[in-house]
Amino acid sequence: MSARQPMDPTNFEPLGHSAERERLEQTWSTPPGIYGWLTTVDHKLIGKRFIVTAFFFFLAGGILAMLMRLQLAQPDNRLLGPDLYNQIFTMHGTTMMFLFAVPIMEAMGVYLVPLMVGTRNIAFPRLNAFSYWIYLFGGLMLYSAFLLNIGPDVGWFSYVPLAGPEYGTGKRADFWAQTITFTEVSALAVAVEIITTVFKQRAVGMSLGRVPLLAWAMVVMSFMIIFAMPGVILASTTLIMDRLVGTHFFNPAEGGDALLWQHLFWFFGHPEVYIIFIPALGMMSSIIATFSRRPVFGHAVMVSALVATGVIGFMLWVHHMFATMVPNAGKMFFTVASMLIALPTALQVYCWIATLWTGRPVFKTPLLFVLAFFFILVLGGLTGLMLASISLDTQVHDTFFVVAHLHYVLIGGAVFPLFGAFYYWFPKITGRLLNETAGRWNFWLFFIGFNLAFFPMHQLGLEGMPRRVYTYPEAMGWGGLNLLATIGAGLIAASVLVFIGNVLWCRRRGALVGNNPWSAGTLEWATTSPPPDYNFHPVPVVAGPEPLWERATGLPVVAGLSDTTREVLVTTLIEAKPDHREELPGPSLWPLISALALAALFVGSIFTPWAVVWGSIPVAAALIGWFWPKKRETEEEVAEEVPP
Repeated sequence: MSARQPMDPTNFEPLGHSAERERLEQTWSTPPGIYGWLTTVDHKLIGKRFIVTAFFFFLAGGILAMLMRLQLAQPDNRLLGPDLYNQIFTMHGTTMMFLFAVPIMEAMGVYLVPLMVGTRNIAFPRLNAFSYWIYLFGGLMLYSAFLLNIGPDVGWFSYVPLAGPEYGTGKRADFWAQTITFTEVSALAVAVEIITTVFKQRAVGMSLGRVPLLAWAMVVMSFMIIFAMPGVILASTTLIMDRLVGTHFFNPAEGGDALLWQHLFWFFGHPEVYIIFIPALGMMSSIIATFSRRPVFGHAVMVSALVATGVIGFMLWVHHMFATMVPNAGKMFFTVASMLIALPTALQVYCWIATLWTGRPVFKTPLLFVLAFFFILVLGGLTGLMLASISLDTQVHDTFFVVAHLHYVLIGGAVFPLFGAFYYWFPKITGRLLNETAGRWNFWLFFIGFNLAFFPMHQLGLEGMPRRVYTYPEAMGWGGLNLLATIGAGLIAASVLVFIGNVLWCRRRGALVGNNPWSAGTLEWATTSPPPDYNFHPVPVVAGPEPLWERATGLPVVAGLSDTTREVLVTTLIEAKPDHREELPGPSLWPLISALALAALFVGSIFTPWAVVWGSIPVAAALIGWFWPKKRETEEEVAEEVPP
């Protein structure tokens, strides 16, 4: 099934096959115009849409954060009233956690994972298109409510009884609950796609021991999503049932339990931190390996640490509830688990340091963002160990100390590596480099602004400033540190503006680069920049975790896939040996129609439970159209495609 081909020294792909490439381009291309834009199933186009949409939500959440910082910059400020502040506070947290952090990590996986494992498209491509439309419509639904002054105002955690029918009057909490249920359907769909792609569509020779660390990180993230997201979907569904149909899941007067909400929410909420964090660890490994000019030290240890982090991440949720009446014996277990989870991350940090120490580091912008991770995450991790102590956590619970810890972990552990990833993979996506000088301005403004904004919050928390307040009296003495934090937030905003300008300028006028400008070793750099519609021709065979650094051995390539149908090679789970070929579906309007029908059902259910009944009819009709079998091939046509 494989044959050796002459290799172009500047490209991993074999020479020749121009006629086959033309047929592949025609087979895998997206239809032109608006129809193609609406129907595409190309993982690269959908991945870019995910990335751009998530970044727009990041900007929206950042604007809301800046408004909060301006309100808190001085005592007794009247810039925002309490009602609007509560909406902004809730929208900021909901946006960053549900509409940016998890979707942007999955977006990077949608774009990069098929390229990293050497396949032509992601598994279940129409489901991938459906997941994007669901995500987009869910975000638009939430922001439409906010612009109409009925945005949620009960915090991004929506605690009951505040969010229940007794206190959460109107439709604000309903919009929050249905948005969460709706968007997490998208997250679950993408998780299934990534797991299937990595386990069953890898290039021949890419055994599990040779899977790149970023792909492993995406797999661990996806399994965590599959186990964690149903918890928050169950929580949001039972909440809206309490509000709309009179159930009493969280009503103690009728046998319910308000703490049940916290258990359901935080069983998702704390793993979500690691759902965001683990892909960033994979990005760290890719960038450090490339700019150290050597593979990451301890590949097997790194994979084990990723898996251990994912498993232990489900054992921590009660440390968000130390101030509740959870039994002390239970609290002690979660204290131990909260400290134990630092060990896998520490192992990865040591492996990265060993890689940098024994390599030849090249200090480009992607590596600068990665190195900042070490400084910021260590501080965030140390405060996390402090909050694992029941006595200390009880004292600083619901103070700005927790706000500082949360942002040091999430921004330091995820957003800094993510910016590094933008600079690193931008040439692969566009074929052009981002400007290095602007990149350094972007880095230093972000690094200085971040520490200026969030480090003073530790002191504010120790001085007793509570979270979730829209103002404070001058006599408390918190004005100076809050002003400093607001100045830091302004520097962060300036940094993001520099990044946006850099992207917009270099997207059209940036320096053109070859297929592999960083001389990286993983498979996504083996094809052109940007990649063709079909990704690879022929599908390559790999011989190690960094196949491009082993190219001198003369790698064979896999032939035999059709160039007139959308075929991908399916390989075995462990050794990635050729198993069979599978034809993937082409562009279709049904994912969009199904998403629109489901969105109408969810929006209608905010106002009446009967929308679930009547809305199921168009959803069912759309799904029937989606899965309606196409005309079967004749036995002669099938026989022609089967290789001898």
